[in-house]
Amino acid sequence: MSEKQANIHIGWSFDNSYARLPEALFTATSPTSVRKPELIICNDRLAEALGLGAEALRSEEGVAMLAGNLIPEGALPLAQAYAGHQFGHFNRLGDGRALLLGEQMTPSGERVDIQLKGAGRTPYSRGGDGRAGVGPMLREYIISEAMQGLGIPTTRSLAVVKTGEPVYREDTQQGAILTRVAASHIRVGTFQFAAQWAAAEELRALADYTVQRHFPQIAADDNRYLSLLQEVIKRQASLIAKWQLVGFIHGVMNTDNMAISGETIDYGPCAFMDAFSLSTVFSSIDSQGRYAYGNQPYIAVWNLARLAESLLPLLHDEEEQALKLAEKALADFTDLYHRHWLSGMRGKLGIFNEEEQDDELMKGLLTLMETHGADYTNTFVALTFNRPDDSALFSSPEYTEWHKRWQNRLSRQEQSVEEVGQLMRSSNPAIIPRNHRVEEALEAAINGDYTVMERLLEALADPYAHSPKQADYAALPEPSGRAYRTYCGT
Repeated sequence: MSEKQANIHIGWSFDNSYARLPEALFTATSPTSVRKPELIICNDRLAEALGLGAEALRSEEGVAMLAGNLIPEGALPLAQAYAGHQFGHFNRLGDGRALLLGEQMTPSGERVDIQLKGAGRTPYSRGGDGRAGVGPMLREYIISEAMQGLGIPTTRSLAVVKTGEPVYREDTQQGAILTRVAASHIRVGTFQFAAQWAAAEELRALADYTVQRHFPQIAADDNRYLSLLQEVIKRQASLIAKWQLVGFIHGVMNTDNMAISGETIDYGPCAFMDAFSLSTVFSSIDSQGRYAYGNQPYIAVWNLARLAESLLPLLHDEEEQALKLAEKALADFTDLYHRHWLSGMRGKLGIFNEEEQDDELMKGLLTLMETHGADYTNTFVALTFNRPDDSALFSSPEYTEWHKRWQNRLSRQEQSVEEVGQLMRSSNPAIIPRNHRVEEALEAAINGDYTVMERLLEALADPYAHSPKQADYAALPEPSGRAYRTYCGT
């Protein structure tokens, strides 16, 4: 089959608008072919939404494309340049192990990036091998698809392919390539790179492109670059609130890991919280707790300030005026975030209307949960179905007092008990990707058994179903004397 025939057979429909930007922002380069590509998993639902044939992707030609051994017709592989504050330290970066094949034009008219992660060395690899292991790539697949099920904006995972080659880290791993789908891969760090190392007109070209791609409604604004900053702030305020509401901890909120589109991107040492604690950290490299659960909103606005700094030359000709505009825009984040969080928490507690004391009521529950080491997800499920257990939280007199205040609060709204229950069921997931369940699935997959992962993904596809088959996935791990740790997997 020819390359063109394979394209038609699979359904690729590429455009390459990013490749038409100034060359300072990327480097055209090709994937490094792999020895023996083998498909581990393919996301059939996502493939259909993209206009691709899932069965065709499983063909020899399809797998060769997912592995980087065959370039689809119309694709123009490139590595994107960007920079980033990594744990507060500014570095020149770029796609060191990922390549953008191009932008798939979907049947619904969307434009989405198709990226191969783990596709080999690029000019930005900085001494790395450009490869990835099976475990980390399947981890991203599981978590990103779980986030999709939870209704949280996220990059998606189309497929994972084994390369048939080893990857050397602390140990020897099986190599793998993830096909990632994103609204785009433009990051805060992309603008930092342009502001630091590109010409002024190249920064402007990037900003104009971003407006046209993600925020076309502001293209005619008097100051579209200020509007761009404001729109990104709005999306990030909404996104981080959604993270907090389900107990998700990203783990490495560097500026190169914040997408302008408002999607969650780069699932490295991420994890979901069991027992509620603002100080929860999972990442093995976050020894100071910079990216702890409770710090995520503050880090988000810090990252957005770095975006604002990069945009200063575009905001106003006079630096002082540009600074004032940026500071005013950034000042909106805290209120925006808090309103999103408060609205989400009202849903989790079955509250339809607004009262001034709601914030105190909600934070009071969280304080009790932290004091008694209560599980975050299961506590809200217990409240949803009025099934308190014999845990320290529900047995405490402080909880009894809080429960009375909550019931009084519910009595001051018009909605019925049934309506309250429905709101809570749709706001509180029955399950999250529990860390021990993810590890169980990854261990089995590394040993060639993909059924454990497939069952987990099926359960996570609709976390608000509250079905009996999800019960096992809601169970907590066995007690352990060791704290759970995650790793970047690079």
